[in-house]
Amino acid sequence: MLSWLVVGNTVMAASRANPESATGLQRPDAVIAKRMLVVTAHPHATQVGYQVLQRGGSAADAAVAIQAALTLVEPQSSGIGGGAFMLYWDADKQQLLTYDGRETAPGTATSELFVGDDGKPMRWVDALVGGRSVGVPGVLRMLELAHQQQGVLPWSELFDGAVELARQGFEVTPRLQQLLEQEMNPGIKRYSQARDYFYPSGQPLQAGDKLANPQLAQTLQKIAEQGADYLYSGELAQRLVDRVHGASDNPGLLQLEDLADYQAKVRQPLCQPFRQYQVCGMPPPTSGGVTVLQILAMMEHQGLPDLEPQGIDFAHRFSQASRLAYADRGRYLADSDFVNVPVRQLLDRDYLRQRAKLIDPQLDMGSASPGQFDNVAYADDESPELPSTSHFVVVDSRGNAVSMTTSIEMAFGSTLMVDGFLLNNQLTDFSFVAERDGQLIANRVEPGKRPRSSMSPMMVFDQQGRLVLLTGSPGGSRIINYVAQMLLQTLVWGMDPQQVVTLPHISNRNGVTELELDSQAPEQVKALQAGLEQRGHTVKVTAMNSGIHAIMRNRDGSWRSAVDPRREGLALGQ
Repeated sequence: MLSWLVVGNTVMAASRANPESATGLQRPDAVIAKRMLVVTAHPHATQVGYQVLQRGGSAADAAVAIQAALTLVEPQSSGIGGGAFMLYWDADKQQLLTYDGRETAPGTATSELFVGDDGKPMRWVDALVGGRSVGVPGVLRMLELAHQQQGVLPWSELFDGAVELARQGFEVTPRLQQLLEQEMNPGIKRYSQARDYFYPSGQPLQAGDKLANPQLAQTLQKIAEQGADYLYSGELAQRLVDRVHGASDNPGLLQLEDLADYQAKVRQPLCQPFRQYQVCGMPPPTSGGVTVLQILAMMEHQGLPDLEPQGIDFAHRFSQASRLAYADRGRYLADSDFVNVPVRQLLDRDYLRQRAKLIDPQLDMGSASPGQFDNVAYADDESPELPSTSHFVVVDSRGNAVSMTTSIEMAFGSTLMVDGFLLNNQLTDFSFVAERDGQLIANRVEPGKRPRSSMSPMMVFDQQGRLVLLTGSPGGSRIINYVAQMLLQTLVWGMDPQQVVTLPHISNRNGVTELELDSQAPEQVKALQAGLEQRGHTVKVTAMNSGIHAIMRNRDGSWRSAVDPRREGLALGQ
């Protein structure tokens, strides 16, 4: 059962770190399932995915259906106008695959994309709205590729649930209402398509309103019939390009050729031992896999599991490992198809052992410096990364599994809407400048390049090679901290995953140490703050809006769900 609890009357404003503000808490129950299990950020998306599994579909089939539904019911977070990263476990072949559906920069984009007429980098708030920030959407091509390789049911049947829901309408949730009332995105009312859809008669949609989207229903039906080509080279492609160019106040560079040339990619997963487990994540262009694995490796040298999992010692050492990992991330992580990313060196066990020695158990180190590698020299990147994102996990009756993080970046993306769905503003994840002090920045804009991300879908395997945990989260550049903390508290101390996702977050992105504002345990947070300040930390207590969803294997082989209470998720299984 879901019971919605609004936390007081206070709504926290969004920031660069918090692209979707806190809107309340629910109290989800864990679901135990023997055959199949789905966890997504919205009940309708969960139901649509679960119905596909009940019809004999694979986890890849369910992912297609879930993304189609999320485009409708959680439009601020993800959609077919955005991009995604997906881990797929093929149980029959005992093979882990990673699918890259990240957006790409237009072929005519240059390092001057976000430089104004005055020669200075644009303000982020001026860059994100309109066509300039729109990258080539990748999620639909990625899902098509995964379905071709892993699907069971016909592609044409996977959109039925979302199409029907778009035609009949769904009830607006309290979360969507609050995000619209706050005008989370400064451009949400700038263009008529989004304004008329989200603010009928000039007023924001209200919780309980029935919201239909016949345009999206038609779009999804065409995609079901014609495949992803409908978006990338069919009728929709021209309308998409026209909408990007038609944002006359901030037009973009996207061309038909960019859509036609887009390719989703299968990449090699990054896997690293951690205690008795093998932990696996995505390689670049996301920084999530490398950085999470770095944090875990450095924490292995911090006296685990003798630390109290919610105590000051853990919080301090976790923040220091995070500082060091984020320092490396800011300098080296980018699209490895375009720049030399020293992944092997960054994950080298000796290197991380030496980095861990920099952690003083009693004193905050302050701003950490990145490591140094031969023949790899970049300037530090400070690009604002604000994924308005969603994460879902699926296990099907054959044991196949999906862990997928999907995003349109800032809440409501670029605010440009075409044929019923929003377009991303992912290009603002690039560095706004190409060099600093004569040194190139790895994450600079280049034609066809994929911007760096923090999305961190993860899977964990035991010593027998069995999948035991799949997880991930939205949350901007804090995603890495959310996922690393979840993995540590689950794998080291054996905590129940549903309990773990309700715990207050700790985050340090090589700046201040952030503690989650927790109305349920304010004294605990206050004590943690005092203890960290005694060790030299500058502490900020703030709202943090994760959306960690997970599935964990029980000892008897059944599966157990974890649903982040900060969003509107639901688990269904049997």
